[in-house]
Amino acid sequence: MKIKNDTSVAGCIFSENRKTILLIKRRDVPVWVLPGGGIDAGETPEKAIIREIEEETGYITKIVRKTGEYTPINRLTRFTHLFDCAIYSGIPKTSEETKEIRFFPLDRLPPMPPPYLEWINDATKNSPFLIKKKLSEITYRKLFYFLITHPILVTRFLLSRIGLSINS
Repeated sequence: MKIKNDTSVAGCIFSENRKTILLIKRRDVPVWVLPGGGIDAGETPEKAIIREIEEETGYITKIVRKTGEYTPINRLTRFTHLFDCAIYSGIPKTSEETKEIRFFPLDRLPPMPPPYLEWINDATKNSPFLIKKKLSEITYRKLFYFLITHPILVTRFLLSRIGLSINS
């Protein structure tokens, strides 16, 4: 299966009792998100999520199941494969991309940009079916709103989208 460069992966890593979830705080745009990223040329989504999680968290994981596929409605997002993963081994460690790594209770999640909360909610449903949705939460109108309310974060996000990351 050939994957385009505009395709990405994200992973939900829950605690054994599924009451907490692992999030990372990015360095380029310091917000809490699910681990994940782009798919390299010739790489499957399944291999990409395992690699991305290890690079960003230090954990070696295994895929429990594929939870969803999310289609973009504009150029702000990418087609994304969402996986439910479990830690197999490793210890948490930050990286060039990751500032912090932490488990959060599902009822006390930190503020996150869209669509991460939607993805977490979809994964907690534990549906036996693959969820297929459009990424309707991410619109130019919301980008403008966030630009007014959080100008530094949005500027850093836009710079990272064109390949100019500011890692702090």
